[in-house]
Amino acid sequence: MRIRYTLSFLFILSINLIQSQQPDTFGEVSTEELEMTTYSKDTTASAVVLYERGDNYFKVIDDRIRIVKEYHIKIKILNERGFDQADISIPLRKTEKNNEKLEELKAITHNGNNRFQVLSKDIYTKDVHEFRTERTFAFPNVKKGSVLEYKYKLISPYIYNFKGWTFQSDIPKIYSEFNAKIPGNYVYNRAMIGELKLDVNEADVKNNCFHIEGYRSASCEVLKYAMNDIPAFEIAEEFMLAPSNYISRIDFELSEFTDFSGFTNQYTKTWKDVDKEFKSDKDIGRQLTKKGFFEKHVPETLLNEPNELKRAKNIYAFVQKHYTWNEEYGIYGKARVKDAFDIGRGNVSEINLSLINLLNAADLKANLMLISTRKSGLPKMSHPVMSDFNYCIAKLDIDGETYLLDATNKYMAFGMLPYRALNYYGRVMDFKKDSYWYEITPKNNNKHQVRIQLNFDVESKKAIGKFAISNTGYNALITRKEIDSYRHEEDYLKYIEKAVSGDFMITSYERQEELQSDTSTSERLEFEIPNILNGDMVYFNPFLVRFFSENPFLLEKRTYPVDFGYTRIYKYLMVISVPDGYAVHELPESKTVKLDNGLVEMKFQTQANEKHISILFNLSLNSTHIAAEEYKNLKTVFRHVTDVQNNSLLILKKI
Repeated sequence: MRIRYTLSFLFILSINLIQSQQPDTFGEVSTEELEMTTYSKDTTASAVVLYERGDNYFKVIDDRIRIVKEYHIKIKILNERGFDQADISIPLRKTEKNNEKLEELKAITHNGNNRFQVLSKDIYTKDVHEFRTERTFAFPNVKKGSVLEYKYKLISPYIYNFKGWTFQSDIPKIYSEFNAKIPGNYVYNRAMIGELKLDVNEADVKNNCFHIEGYRSASCEVLKYAMNDIPAFEIAEEFMLAPSNYISRIDFELSEFTDFSGFTNQYTKTWKDVDKEFKSDKDIGRQLTKKGFFEKHVPETLLNEPNELKRAKNIYAFVQKHYTWNEEYGIYGKARVKDAFDIGRGNVSEINLSLINLLNAADLKANLMLISTRKSGLPKMSHPVMSDFNYCIAKLDIDGETYLLDATNKYMAFGMLPYRALNYYGRVMDFKKDSYWYEITPKNNNKHQVRIQLNFDVESKKAIGKFAISNTGYNALITRKEIDSYRHEEDYLKYIEKAVSGDFMITSYERQEELQSDTSTSERLEFEIPNILNGDMVYFNPFLVRFFSENPFLLEKRTYPVDFGYTRIYKYLMVISVPDGYAVHELPESKTVKLDNGLVEMKFQTQANEKHISILFNLSLNSTHIAAEEYKNLKTVFRHVTDVQNNSLLILKKI
């Protein structure tokens, strides 16, 4: 899923000339750029970056070492949809003692021979949170054909936060270039993310390029990375992991620093180092030593159940019920399990650390597992990057079976993780042994099934039927939460009626309690559809319920994989009794389509005799992960899925 390779120090992988290179001269726009009306390599683009360049270097300012980041960009507006490119936000980091500073900000709207500058009074500073501000402005007089140009210099005290460069964005780029001069006593790991390849990858050494008064000068690594004709990264669809897994960019991470006295600080740590630190950390390891507190504050029977699995399930249910999640993620903020227990409310760490404490207090082997949520990107496996993790869960082992637990969601069944946590793998922090990676495998039995028996009342011309809706796995969790979101049952039934096609009216409803569980739901209802037998020919679509009424995959090309999170099965069965005085005139055509490897398959079958018609639809998403190269075929499968559900026509003829 993630394409990554290391760019070795002073090693040139490839050097290609880029014809679109141009001088970095602010304020100059060519006639060709002004007259440009479309971008030939992406005719759907609403805007395109004509030129983008960044220059990053180290400099001593006021006796302090700072990173200077110079940035220059020109954007062509091709139509009205591109006007949102005129709103600019530049993020700036800050702490109690330091902050980044923005200098020499200039911005111009080019409209033919007319130039409109952004005035200083129209540049605003906004506090986002305690660690970030934003400098914002909007280009004036923007219209179709405008060229927007701005540049600035950012002064940063955060030497460790040498971020690198993102080549891809939501609009295409004709040319993007990143330059850096890094003193030799700073060593950064760097990695190329994404599918796109560098057109320029140059590295050289410049002697005596960095100097601090009173010390000898240092040589610098001089870098130049560039790409030409960069496609836009489109995020127009669901079913994907975090864009940060796929957007083409170069990431930098400070590995070590040697000061001028020769002392070296290591910033890239081993997992043994991290294990040791976490064990004594007041917000992590020390919060897992509170067994005694929990033993005193929970019912004794909760910890003494003889059956280990039942004991674990009881503890899990207790934590789910006792705590309310405050919607906060994070593993590095303040975590105090005692305080959270007292108020019955906490963040992810406090709730799941409490769960681990209770499981351990009950002599069950549970460890902390660090993960990253689906929206936050996959953690790097090559070496510890602790900022990659923003979530934690419990890993429980009983009789050779492993259960991954998250008690923040009151609807989540034992052994299942919320959708946000289904992100492939995490790091188990076993403080008695070494930490290790562990794979996240979602539960497979996730089925949504609808069965319908349809009869006709010829005299009243209406259809009368029975609905049976059953769900298992994640589908059941979604249904339980949906039902509970309505205060009154009639409101929930109105929701169902609205979701079903046609003039659908529910006449009775029941939930079969004996079939309800944490991982299953079963509903039964009776319904009527008026005036369906109207005329000598009766036309109707047998799909009262449609699982995918629209194709979720519409991009011309998708360069990153599809990820469903968990496997899914959708089944629809309708048995129709042919009304007296009518015969089947036409049935929808049966159809089967699938990916070549069977990862996704749709079967649609219709059969009829003189008395009955059967409609069977089955859609199986047999894998959570569909590679990008299968996207075109996947889109075709779902085109058939939506066509079958929306356009199937059953015709009865009066005889």
